[in-house]
Amino acid sequence: MRILVVDDQKEILDILNILLSGEGYEVIQAENGKEALDSLKRMEFDLIILDVMMPQFNGYQTCIEIRKISNVPILFLSAKSQDSDKTLGYSSGGDDYLSKPFSYNELLNRVKALIRRYHVYQGKKEKMSQLMYRNFCFDEKNEMVYKNGQRLDLTETEYQLFLLLVKHKGQIFSAQHIYRAIWQENYYYGANNTVMVHIRNLRKKVEEDMNHPLIIKTVWGKGYKCDA
Repeated sequence: MRILVVDDQKEILDILNILLSGEGYEVIQAENGKEALDSLKRMEFDLIILDVMMPQFNGYQTCIEIRKISNVPILFLSAKSQDSDKTLGYSSGGDDYLSKPFSYNELLNRVKALIRRYHVYQGKKEKMSQLMYRNFCFDEKNEMVYKNGQRLDLTETEYQLFLLLVKHKGQIFSAQHIYRAIWQENYYYGANNTVMVHIRNLRKKVEEDMNHPLIIKTVWGKGYKCDA
């Protein structure tokens, strides 16, 4: 498993290299967003750990650029710990957010969960199948969604979230249920905001008017659903 670690502080790079290498991961380092993008164009990664406050491209800008070429999971690792910072991270395409200072165990748990989920979904050997829902077509083998014949540019998390709601259309999913199903982790305080941001990002791509959603509906006080 190969992890790209992006941080402008050499001390952090060295610490992460020691921790992750000790767990058997191959660690590639980058000191800024440009180096990260260059590395991503040369090789494949199983996870990117991304700092926010960096020269040239900051972490959010780098994440947006990464999402143009890859759906590799991205874990933000930053001293910026306000809810607004985390919202920006998720909105720019990040999958998870961990604030500095962090514990060794918490970092490894997040890393393992993101990589596991990424490979479980990528490695599914499902038969060729197409799931139709309204004007959407799900190609489950290749994990793609088409709207009116045009492929949607969904991240891995967005794809799995949309597929969950469509496969169980009519069923209301609470934020807790969605988080456990998609992130495959125990629900924690703040995870509701994570789910909310990903729902909003998904709506931007599937709804005609995200302010008046007709596909992914909010059931106030209960959760989200796609109508049958």
